Amino acid sequence: MSPERFARITNMLNHRQPELTVLLEDVHKSHNLAAIVRTADAVGVNDVHATRETKTTKVCGVTATGSQNWVKIHTHENIEDAIAALRAQGMQIIATNLSDTAIDFREVDYTKPTAILMGQEKTGISAQALALADQDVIIPMLGMCQSLNVSVASALILYEAQRQRENAGMYGECRLSDAEKHRILFEGGHPIFTKLCKQKKIPYPALDSEGQIDAPDLWWQEIRQTKK
Repeated sequence: MSPERFARITNMLNHRQPELTVLLEDVHKSHNLAAIVRTADAVGVNDVHATRETKTTKVCGVTATGSQNWVKIHTHENIEDAIAALRAQGMQIIATNLSDTAIDFREVDYTKPTAILMGQEKTGISAQALALADQDVIIPMLGMCQSLNVSVASALILYEAQRQRENAGMYGECRLSDAEKHRILFEGGHPIFTKLCKQKKIPYPALDSEGQIDAPDLWWQEIRQTKK
């Protein structure tokens, strides 16, 4: 890994927000999913969650421009399981929904651990998911339309979350776990060895302070060993 790439990945890791995420319920269109993942990466979101019906395997590479390699997508069997997993992480669930109790999306405190729930393109968020959310929010609309494209709405809310978190000084120091930081740094800096490790089912080795592989001779022997 070059010093320049090591510095760039390290800077990215220092801006990741492990307690900010997006939860996608049955988002079907690959270009929407890809655009959301791209925005998530841009504002420092490390993980995106989705129900199994969401076509997470079809992230459009043209739209995502490689961001799908840096944002981890977690798939859940159903919306109840997804929200339960996020609640276990202490997250508030914010749902985009036009209701009597909805507030302007900018009134939410996104410095708290937050999952932003976005619904399917045509039908929106299901009744089951809305019943499990903590707060409905709306994006004010002054024209004839009542809603925005799901990827555009996600971007607006995520950038409001970024604005609040920047003002609160939540960027600039890595808050990911050591294991997650190591995984991202190794996979991003050593893609060839990442592929070999996965093929041979060998754990990733340690990295030194400059991001170079710091492995014992036995690890190198296993990596170089060819199948008979």
